[in-house]
Amino acid sequence: MLRWLIGGSREPQGLAEKSPLQTIGEEQTQNPYTELLVLKTHHDIVRFLVQLDDYRFASAGDDGLVVVWNAQTGEKLLELNGHTQKITAITTFPSLEASEEKNQLILTASADRTVIVWNCDTGRQIQKVSCFQSTVKCLTVLQRLDVWLSGGNDLCVWNRRLDLLCKTGHLSDTVIFRLIAPTEGSLEWDIVEVKHLLDHQDNILSLANVNDLSFVTGSHVGELIIWDILDWTVQACERNFWNPPPQLDSQQEIKLCQKPNDVSIHHFTWDEENVFVAVGRGLYVYNLQMKRVIACQKTAHDSSVLHIAKLPNRQLISCSEDGSVRIWELREKQQLAAEPVPTGFFNMWGFGRVNKQASQPVKKQQENATSCLLELIGDLIGHSSSVEMFLYFEDHGLVTCSADHLIILWKNGERESGLRSLKLFQKLEENGDLYLAV
Repeated sequence: MLRWLIGGSREPQGLAEKSPLQTIGEEQTQNPYTELLVLKTHHDIVRFLVQLDDYRFASAGDDGLVVVWNAQTGEKLLELNGHTQKITAITTFPSLEASEEKNQLILTASADRTVIVWNCDTGRQIQKVSCFQSTVKCLTVLQRLDVWLSGGNDLCVWNRRLDLLCKTGHLSDTVIFRLIAPTEGSLEWDIVEVKHLLDHQDNILSLANVNDLSFVTGSHVGELIIWDILDWTVQACERNFWNPPPQLDSQQEIKLCQKPNDVSIHHFTWDEENVFVAVGRGLYVYNLQMKRVIACQKTAHDSSVLHIAKLPNRQLISCSEDGSVRIWELREKQQLAAEPVPTGFFNMWGFGRVNKQASQPVKKQQENATSCLLELIGDLIGHSSSVEMFLYFEDHGLVTCSADHLIILWKNGERESGLRSLKLFQKLEENGDLYLAV
């Protein structure tokens, strides 16, 4: 293990002016991840991580390899070779609770237009599907029905034996489908188109279920929409992820105020109260009950945020194209006097003087807008290129994967030190070298 050898700060990538990026000292007293273990097997970008159980995970990427690892020790358990091009999707396919066989399966899709089913306990390739006309970009398991879906240009439904149950063709936009399972009256599976989601101004980049009643979508131009899961109506909408001048239309706003990438919604995570949103380089917390943003970090990273996840104790973790992994804590904001807010186009860029009269209603709005803040409590600097995603293990720490071909296990230093001490005492006791002091 390496003991927190990396200090200092990153230089902003491609920024001519000083970055408003929040920084943290080298001590990082609230950051538990003070040890790291570097895992090397992949020889191209590692894009995917999937958790198999409480101590194992699998990695996959552009080299076509799937590797199964021990999250506690970093030991490579299995290497699965079968694809000839990069892997485009991966998911697990657990066995049914009523089934006698408890083998965990892994499904992988590749740019070689195949899907392979693996036994992740033995590494054996169970079966390969090669009938796709285009690359499969998404895999989803419906465990209750014991089927899995593949998505690309077509949407296909398969059973555990890899029989094709039904399919639709030529998907062009975001559509809600209903999957109809066999009944006494009909033995056929079917997919029925229910609704096109047309309320966004641009392409939908991310979608997630929030709870049993709602799901959320995010678009390329920074729109967040909360939908009713039963009748697919819009429950709430948020477009205030940038600060545009009021006199311009929406497309001009985006071009003048932000780079297009700076407002794209890349990823969601959520809890019972909030939806956490990765918008460009920033992080936003949208409260479901109040239907508004309650906290934000507009520049959480130097580059686009690719993946976020909620941790215990009101903490949030994010990773970015800039190679960093950062830990945040959602805290109640103390009652502070709000600063006057500049108005007008030039004041948006920091020029000109504040119009005090015009700023009064805006100041009130600002006071009420964000009741919480995201405080940076940890900055994990270990990768030299874009961090694609991560996994969180309650007992074994964090796992990150990157375009630098590496996987890093980030360990809780205090916990690891305690485990080492315990093992030492156990060994001394076994050898009879441990004596009680009188």
